[in-house]
Amino acid sequence: MVAAAVILPVDCVIPGVTDSKQLTPNQRERLFHEIQRASTAVKVSCISNTVIDEVNILQATLLAMRDAVEQLLPPPDYVLVDGTQLPAISTPSQAIPKGDSLSQPIAAASIIAKVTRDRLMAEFDELYPQYGFRRHKGYGTNQHREAIARYGPCPIHRRSFKPVSDM
Repeated sequence: MVAAAVILPVDCVIPGVTDSKQLTPNQRERLFHEIQRASTAVKVSCISNTVIDEVNILQATLLAMRDAVEQLLPPPDYVLVDGTQLPAISTPSQAIPKGDSLSQPIAAASIIAKVTRDRLMAEFDELYPQYGFRRHKGYGTNQHREAIARYGPCPIHRRSFKPVSDM
């Protein structure tokens, strides 16, 4: 699980920043660097597969969000979060459903998190090439499910991931 927090200057507009799922990998990479340059602060938090298995995916997401926000320097005055639930933080905050398509700071954070996660998956592909992480990024594609069925789960698989838990 990867979450990012981004503080953009008040009048900052970065053309092309939108929901990371709407962008190509090349667009995300280019914007990743533009966001890094334009931002006042950027922090990323990663939560391991074992923690996700212990607390569930939603709680792990909220933990990652909280950790990323708490690392920001300077600390934010207000936090916008993509989704319907807020992490346990003391900073005033607002949850915005589909916020990554409605708010540039949320979209910027989604791009930072997605690029970071994709890079991690490419590193895992080097360690466990038989699973094809570089191609499917760990999502439950047919190729990924077939690799799990053939080779069994590897150390980075969540035991709560349905193809693994079904084994």
